[in-house]
Amino acid sequence: MSRFSRLTAPRGRLPAVLLTVAVLFFPCLGCTRTEAQRNGEGGGRDGAGASTQSPAVPVVTATAAVKTVPVTLDAVGTVEAISTVEIRAQVTGQLQQILFSPGQDVRKGQPLFILDPRPLDAALRQAEAVVAKDEAQASDAAAQRQRFEDLFNRGLIPRDQYETQIATAAALDATLAADRAQVDQARLNRQYARITAPIDGRAGALLANVGDLVRANDTDPLVTINQISPVYVSFAVPARFLVDIRHYAEQGSLTVTATGQGSAASGAQPRPPSAAEGKVTFIDNAVDPATATIKLKATFPNRNRDLWPGLFVQVGLQLSEQPNAVVVPAVAVQTSQQGQYVYVVKPDRTVEMRSVKVDRQQGSEAIIATGVTGGEEIVTEGQLRLTPGARITTAARSEASS
Repeated sequence: MSRFSRLTAPRGRLPAVLLTVAVLFFPCLGCTRTEAQRNGEGGGRDGAGASTQSPAVPVVTATAAVKTVPVTLDAVGTVEAISTVEIRAQVTGQLQQILFSPGQDVRKGQPLFILDPRPLDAALRQAEAVVAKDEAQASDAAAQRQRFEDLFNRGLIPRDQYETQIATAAALDATLAADRAQVDQARLNRQYARITAPIDGRAGALLANVGDLVRANDTDPLVTINQISPVYVSFAVPARFLVDIRHYAEQGSLTVTATGQGSAASGAQPRPPSAAEGKVTFIDNAVDPATATIKLKATFPNRNRDLWPGLFVQVGLQLSEQPNAVVVPAVAVQTSQQGQYVYVVKPDRTVEMRSVKVDRQQGSEAIIATGVTGGEEIVTEGQLRLTPGARITTAARSEASS
């Protein structure tokens, strides 16, 4: 055999050797892979067998209440002063004293301003002097008329001369009456130098200073006084309720509540909104055709001064009362494409999604027409994390406000 034959013979047997090695090792590798798959499948079954429930969703709930609720109309109202008086001087003079502070409460008859009275005193003395002069002339004319009457009755003077004297005496009497009226006017002007408050109220901004020349009936007032106790609240409601309003007004006075906005300074505890109660005292005699509303006014005692002229308030006009109404917190009612619904808590602490019909909303409460009965527990917070049948845990629970 040649050298080339010996070299090529082993290369021809090499595939048989590799095949033998593969047969010996591949079954082990296959067994290893199959065992791993078997172990994995077994682990999956063990994981599925140890099934766990979804965690309970924490929510806040409340109990639907059955109670009597008022039937009201809601509106936005404006507080108006029951009386507004602009104080102006009735005589011209120099402002001498200011006897109050801007923003101060004043009483009827309280002195506010004093003008320089000296020119007015001089005018009064002058008028009194004119009266004294004319009184003397009128007295002389009356005596002359008496003498002329005696002479005329004796036929010593003609009638025309007697009648002329009568006219002269009458003219002087009329002049004297006018002079006395001038004296009264001068005395009145003297009183006008002392300006007093015509009503009880609260003074506004002061528009004059001591030393200013104040003119009679000037365009700008010296100060404006608003009477704010009692006070008006003006509001408008849809005209379609006019028949009901008149009906209940005939049965008795209509009650109105006005609620302002609570506020507080930075860092302080916010003050809750305050509600005041008043009575309807004015119903307009015409419907506004532009808005189809009717204007009403209610009078409030406003003893604590919570209502301020110009303030916007939430108004509730109570027409009647609805007994045995099912009431839930308004936040419990949710809206979907199918309508409004609430989540009702069942005895097993799972929730049921239930469709409801809301009759109306009264403040923070919703009056339910159908869908919920009194005493049922409903979810008020946490609805977004719920689905029908979900298990819940109650973080807090409260009764619907009475």
